[in-house]
Amino acid sequence: MLKRRTEDYLETIYEISKEKGFARVKDIATRLKVKPASVSEMLQKLAKNGYVIYEKRLFVMLTEKGLKTAVQVKERRETIIKFLETIGVPTEIAERDACIMEHVLHPETLKQLKNFVRFIEFSPRDPLWLKHFKEFCKTGEHPCQQLKNFNV
Repeated sequence: MLKRRTEDYLETIYEISKEKGFARVKDIATRLKVKPASVSEMLQKLAKNGYVIYEKRLFVMLTEKGLKTAVQVKERRETIIKFLETIGVPTEIAERDACIMEHVLHPETLKQLKNFVRFIEFSPRDPLWLKHFKEFCKTGEHPCQQLKNFNV
């Protein structure tokens, strides 16, 4: 498993490359809010480990290995963001939390989150259980509790 910082670099290179067709040290440094020297150092490590092709002062390009890893990282983050938004977390907070969570959750947990998000995406719009959950978040009372008390 790669370190969080390494995954962040690969995902950033991927995103910049999609936008511009290539990535440069300056672009990566700006996006990650680090110094260009730090980026150059990391790019050398990534190149040594087969994740990027790095031509100093010219460009950075993901290898097949780097692309595969970057796409996996991006998918993990997007899954967590969708899940958090579904349960009512504001987008800005969901994005910030997903950036942290994507690196620490067990692969089995991520797999189940992905299954849950996919299940929701193919479910009817605003299913009853989700409406009940939103009501519960607002009031602290489960809408079905009334039915349970009635049947007692």
